Amino acid sequence: MAEYLIVTGLSGAGRSTAAATLEDLGWFVIDNLPPALIGKVAEIASHPGAERERYCFVAGRGGLEAMHELAPAVRDLRSTGARVRVAFLDASDEVLVRRFEGTRRRHPLEAEGVQGAIEAEREVLTAMHDEADIVIDTSELNVHELRDRIAELFAPSAASAGMETTVVSFGYKHGLPLDVDLVIDCRFLPNPHWIEALRPLTGLDEPVRAYVMEQPEAKELLDKLDDLFAFLIPAYAREGKSYLSIAIGCTGGRHRSVVIAEELADRVRLTGVEPTVHHRDIQR
Repeated sequence: MAEYLIVTGLSGAGRSTAAATLEDLGWFVIDNLPPALIGKVAEIASHPGAERERYCFVAGRGGLEAMHELAPAVRDLRSTGARVRVAFLDASDEVLVRRFEGTRRRHPLEAEGVQGAIEAEREVLTAMHDEADIVIDTSELNVHELRDRIAELFAPSAASAGMETTVVSFGYKHGLPLDVDLVIDCRFLPNPHWIEALRPLTGLDEPVRAYVMEQPEAKELLDKLDDLFAFLIPAYAREGKSYLSIAIGCTGGRHRSVVIAEELADRVRLTGVEPTVHHRDIQR
C-alpha cells in the first residue's frame, strides 16, 4: 500500500532541504503540488502495479488561497484510509527574518515587509500546524543538521517502525523547543554548573552523570517518569500517534537535562521503543 508524506511549513524553514533529502532517501517527491491535485495524484499512485510506494508532496507555495486549501485536501486524503503523515517545518520569526535578509530572497507573500509576511503566513498555516504529525523546529538547525533530522524520521527503517520517539535536552535560557509534545523541567536538581571541576564538562561525561544521578531527587524523578511513560507510550501508539517528542529542560542545556534525557531514553527502551536522543544546547 502506498504511503504519503505531506511536507509543509513556513517559507524559509527548510522545505527545499527536506524535499532534497527525502528524494535521496528514495521518496518520490513532487514539489509545489497544488492542494487540489493531491487527491488525484494519490488515486493514481494507489492503482495496482504502481511502481512507487512512498510519495512526498511538498506544499506551501502558491499564495494564500492554496494554503487555505491544503488542510481540507490532507483531511480528504486521510479519510481514504491511506497512511498519511504531515511534517510541518517551523522556525521562530526572528530566525526567519534573518534568513530572508541574509539571502536577500523575497518572501513569497511579502506585501508589508518580511515580518508582516511571516505573520500572515503563520496565521494561514495554523490549520496545517494543528494537522501535523510532527513539527520540526529548524531555528537552531543548519542544513546538515536538518538533513540528519529528516533522515532519522523518514528513512525506510524509521518509516517501517512504530511510533517515532525523540528525547531532547535543552536549556530554558535558549528558549523552549517549538517541536515537542511534552516538557519536563529538571531545574529543581542541584546544578553541576556551580561546581568548578564539572562546569566545563557536559552531561555526557561520567563525573557529571554520577553527580546528577547521586541526587535522590533525580532517581525519584526518573521512577515517576517510568510510570508516566509506561502508561503514555502504549496509549499514544494505540491512538495512532506517529511521533512523540519529549523535552527535558534545565537552565543551560548542558548538564542536568542531558543526564536525565539519556537516562530516560534508556528507560523508554525497556518499553520496546527505540528513541532518538538529541541534545540541542550541549555545545552552547
